[in-house]
Amino acid sequence: MFNLLQEIFSTLKQNKLRAIMTGFSVAWGIFMLILLLGSGNGLQNGMENNFRGTAKNALWIWSRQTQVAHDGLQAGRRIQFTDEDYDMLINHFDDDISNISGRFRLWGSGTVTYKNEYGDYSLEGVMPEFKNIQIVDMEQGRYLNDLDIKQFRKVAILSVPVKKALFKEEDPIGKYIRIDKVPFMVVGTFINPERRDDEQIYIPVKTAQRVFNGSNKLNELAVATNALTVAENKRIEEAIRTTLMKKHRIAPDDKQALGIWNTLEHFKQAQGVFTGIRIFVWVIGIMTIIAGIVGVSNIMIILVKERTKEIGIRKAIGATPWSVIRLVLSESVFITTLSGFFGLVGGMGLMAIVSMVLQNMAEGNPSIESTFYNPSANLSVAISALVVLIVAGLIAGYVPARRASSIKPIEALHDE
Repeated sequence: MFNLLQEIFSTLKQNKLRAIMTGFSVAWGIFMLILLLGSGNGLQNGMENNFRGTAKNALWIWSRQTQVAHDGLQAGRRIQFTDEDYDMLINHFDDDISNISGRFRLWGSGTVTYKNEYGDYSLEGVMPEFKNIQIVDMEQGRYLNDLDIKQFRKVAILSVPVKKALFKEEDPIGKYIRIDKVPFMVVGTFINPERRDDEQIYIPVKTAQRVFNGSNKLNELAVATNALTVAENKRIEEAIRTTLMKKHRIAPDDKQALGIWNTLEHFKQAQGVFTGIRIFVWVIGIMTIIAGIVGVSNIMIILVKERTKEIGIRKAIGATPWSVIRLVLSESVFITTLSGFFGLVGGMGLMAIVSMVLQNMAEGNPSIESTFYNPSANLSVAISALVVLIVAGLIAGYVPARRASSIKPIEALHDE
């Protein structure tokens, strides 16, 4: 084994420039493959972060103005959701819906205060089921519960930016804030993974309606379906749309009166785009590696040509065809393995550095995570690529190795 390595090093030493250029092309090929795969994963992770705070099969339904006159009613009529719409959807779509929540936004509800601190924040009345649709990570305390709804409790949960603004370093749990001069006890704080900077306060929807003169009004309905496919989710979406349009006497061809955002449809569309990107990345990466392998094959052919006389002498003194093949293949595999390893380490190392830098940047600017996040290549994929590269190196060296083993000593000795 040691003699074989000595021989390989001796041969490569005589052809330094060719060996370096060939090795570089192989290393560059796998380096670019890792870089492209990591970048593709970074973009996909960023896209998935945009949906991390929302149930994948959710329907967000809001009301707008009618555009078409219908059933004796003029166009331009504002549609208003109420608790009746919430109850109707529960009764009509019990088998299709896993979670549903009404949402009551407190527009212009006044300043939120705590001691000497104050601010204007996004205030929403929601139901306990809302946590399974608009998903948040609880930092302290608890989420809103059924008793909060039934007993019209004046409780609130705050996003972390609101907690920091009002309470600084003080523990907010059990303390009272004032919303439009009405005291609400803080029972929890949360992090919104989609929008970490959003200043949000959630209170029980029934309390919001009662305290802030909302009667039974709702601004929005949030639904999580049981659908597993886009087609099924679209079916439920259209059924809900039809039901609400009939109840509110909206013309069947009036597509503007109700707004519905289907998260599963948009999520699958985004996944389809990134599937195409991954295929493109693999094609480019593999073509780059093939270019490197062709370079290995070419240098092996040149080396065999230059060493024809030497191979003839080896065979004249008793070298077997297999020993000649082993020598040429060893040089090919050595170049491929060593270069591929350096390319692999370089690519993985660069991805790790970029990921670390992005994480540090995201601490000051969380929106980065929704664009490009954790650009890392799967280690098993990287190792598999290296194994494929080594096998390709064997194949690349086999043709010139067979040619070398078939050289007749007498012909080799007369070669110029």
